[in-house]
Amino acid sequence: MPAHVSGVLHAGPSPVWLPYPADVNALMPSLWGASVAKDDAGVLTVGGCSAPWLAREFGSPLYVLDVADLRARAEGFVSSFGAAFAAVGGRARAFYAGKALLTTAIAGWMAEAGLGIDACSLGELLVARRAGVDPALVGLHGNNKSDAELALALDWGIGRIVIDSLPEIERLEAAAAARGVRAPVMVRTTVGVEAHTHDFIATAHEDQKFGLSLTTGQARAAADAVVAAEHLDLVGLHSHIGSQIFDAEGFEVAARRLVGLRAQLQAAHGIEVPELDLGGGFGIRYTSQDTPAAFAELAEGLAQVLARACREAGTSLPLVSFEPGRALIGPAVFTLYTVGTVKRVETGAGVRTYVSVDGGMSDNIRTALYDADYSCSLASRDSQAEPAVVRVVGKHCESGDIVVRDEYLPADIGPGDLVAVPGTGAYCRPLASNYNLVPRPGIVAVEDGRAHWILLPETHEAMLAADPGFAATAPEPAEPPRRAR
Repeated sequence: MPAHVSGVLHAGPSPVWLPYPADVNALMPSLWGASVAKDDAGVLTVGGCSAPWLAREFGSPLYVLDVADLRARAEGFVSSFGAAFAAVGGRARAFYAGKALLTTAIAGWMAEAGLGIDACSLGELLVARRAGVDPALVGLHGNNKSDAELALALDWGIGRIVIDSLPEIERLEAAAAARGVRAPVMVRTTVGVEAHTHDFIATAHEDQKFGLSLTTGQARAAADAVVAAEHLDLVGLHSHIGSQIFDAEGFEVAARRLVGLRAQLQAAHGIEVPELDLGGGFGIRYTSQDTPAAFAELAEGLAQVLARACREAGTSLPLVSFEPGRALIGPAVFTLYTVGTVKRVETGAGVRTYVSVDGGMSDNIRTALYDADYSCSLASRDSQAEPAVVRVVGKHCESGDIVVRDEYLPADIGPGDLVAVPGTGAYCRPLASNYNLVPRPGIVAVEDGRAHWILLPETHEAMLAADPGFAATAPEPAEPPRRAR
């Protein structure tokens, strides 16, 4: 790309959507976990523990999990959807999407709340098993499942394996036959819905790697092949239209199309596919501009949609499942940072204040990857200074290393202050990296005045131990190197 003289496009006033705060020290409750508050000194607290104490005891950057909030969200989802579908004569169940954030403790809390676990890798399956989750309530996703993943799924006896391609049907049939077992299968169906979300997290349009197309007949062919297979049981049809979705419109289209395919299979094979999975993707509030619907509102709308679609198709109402991840774990976690350098940069459009913290894109890549927006708050003290628009940035050698693009903080923000960023429970620690060889932070769970690690932080020592160097007397290779022709 050609170089050019920099100008005012790179800096400017606060965005029009960012409201001027009446009190720059106050929290917007809808962005934070239920037990997060500020005391009389302006110090942020969670579950009875203060942010400065957490930083002293556990260091920073630090992911902080509000356990009571997570439990309440999980139980609220299960009860809301259960009640809504019971009201139309159906049933609903939920599988926590482990890709959002999964540890053995989180898997255990989800199981206690009545959710299963949706996994998409060997590691996530192993965590669910270690947590003691009932294998009947575990599902396996993935567009390129390994032999090891399929083997564990069959040997452990999980409740559903979501087929994502036609060749996978043959592989799974062979693996099940070798073990003398029957594999419970769902067919992931690309229903042709354009979810109103970022392209990287929209997953039900035709041109992407997931699923089998309903439009081209792949989904029907896959379902027919599963029915014909000797060691496979067709237990459901699956779709997932994307992530961070606020309305039910896309789910309504997906539900009607899955019901239509289910009716076709009933006519062709005389079977009623017992379950439809509409995936997850329910959004959360990252900033004041986000307007997600409440669980009860979504549940009631979706239950009515399914009931109407089944009546029109002349079929019974199936068991309907959902896979919330972000909607449960996202608001329950915030990231705690320590401020280092504060730099005020004069530009042609004014002054841009950069607040540099001790983490960044290695613990939250979403701003750089998805152009995501976040909020933040001064967590260690009260301030009488005027509000000032700042950009919270990380310590990495990358100009795109931005954590919070624009937010009001007290104008006297300075080195040693603590800044908390809410809504970092989903896709932050799972997408974390060691960029610039920075260790990934750990996760502390807080409840009733107690705090403890549920995921230990990495250390430089452990990172160096994984780097053995190159030995001059390396062992002979297992097979001779091939000669170039």
